[in-house]
Amino acid sequence: MPEKNLSADELQRYARHIVMPEFGIDAQRKLKAASVIIIGAGGLGSPAALYLAAAGIGKIGVVDFDDVSMSNLQRQILYGTGDIGRPKTRLAEERIRSLNPNVKIETYKTALEASNALDILSGFDIILDATDNFATRYLVNDASCILKKPNIYGSIIRFEGQVSVFDPNRGPCYRCLFPAPPPPHLVPNCADGGVLGVLPGIIGSMQALEAMKVITGIGQPLIGRLVLFDGLSMRMMEIAIAKDPACPSCSENPEIRTLSDLEHACRSIREVTIGEPAKDEITPRELESILSNGKNLFLLDVREPGEYDICNLGGHLIPLGELPRRLGEIDATKPIVVHCKSGARSASAVTLLKNAGFRDVRNLAGGIDAWAEQVDAHLQRY
Repeated sequence: MPEKNLSADELQRYARHIVMPEFGIDAQRKLKAASVIIIGAGGLGSPAALYLAAAGIGKIGVVDFDDVSMSNLQRQILYGTGDIGRPKTRLAEERIRSLNPNVKIETYKTALEASNALDILSGFDIILDATDNFATRYLVNDASCILKKPNIYGSIIRFEGQVSVFDPNRGPCYRCLFPAPPPPHLVPNCADGGVLGVLPGIIGSMQALEAMKVITGIGQPLIGRLVLFDGLSMRMMEIAIAKDPACPSCSENPEIRTLSDLEHACRSIREVTIGEPAKDEITPRELESILSNGKNLFLLDVREPGEYDICNLGGHLIPLGELPRRLGEIDATKPIVVHCKSGARSASAVTLLKNAGFRDVRNLAGGIDAWAEQVDAHLQRY
């Protein structure tokens, strides 16, 4: 009898799966026999972990090096207010075990790196990429190609998300779609660009669905297809992805046979945007000294008005998107220091201003966040 691999508790727990003729007992047994590792226990990883655990995946792994912060709670539904300061991996294990004690949990409180990725990922059938940075995203992709394991991809920013399945055995990989990462300052992360809290719930749930489809063989997984989701218009668009026969990662003769941490591809903001970092960047301590000595400079804030209302250094506010048409507001006779929240948008602004002919322009390293850490601990952070 096929039921022998499912306990009486499991038969009752998964009854709504089992009664569907398109799913049935065999698909549920496949879920129990499968393992999924989730890279990142944040906005995407939270719903994915919960739904995969509830669905009855046999083993779930969670990789995350971070602790819970207040700003996580708007979207990371694995955690509550009382969890602030605690490790995400420990909390994820507690929550998953509480939701479904039949699921085996393995957690890794570490950053995924070239030195540990293959060892960690090799013990799982499916990789679910819930990361928020390009360096790790490319690392996950290359590892999935080396290990020949499906990679369930998702990403989010503001009101938009993307989902696909990169299976090196049956279709293209992430590098077939995006051969190389963009300069870091051109693509904001959630901290700089923001994200509507419900969006990762939608995209992370879609990733969980795709993982279940790949495991059970039901439906049509998003292999060779990228779904773009626009939350404001509630529209989805699908883009076909072709496998690149010369892809360095998933082709028949791949160039990438070992992992690297992609320092060459995902360099820091200062390396990508500026040839002489010491000249074009200023630290919070250096700026504090200049201001305390009364030197006259033009402090340019390129954040959004809502961010400025939370906290500011008294600079002239011109959001980055409006900067090209408002250059006339900047006093070119003074040294210019540009800042944003963390230094990414302001690095773009420095490049824009230099290309427009402004000469004495520097970026505040680490942005207003670094200023709050190093200079003014009473400044409201967000």
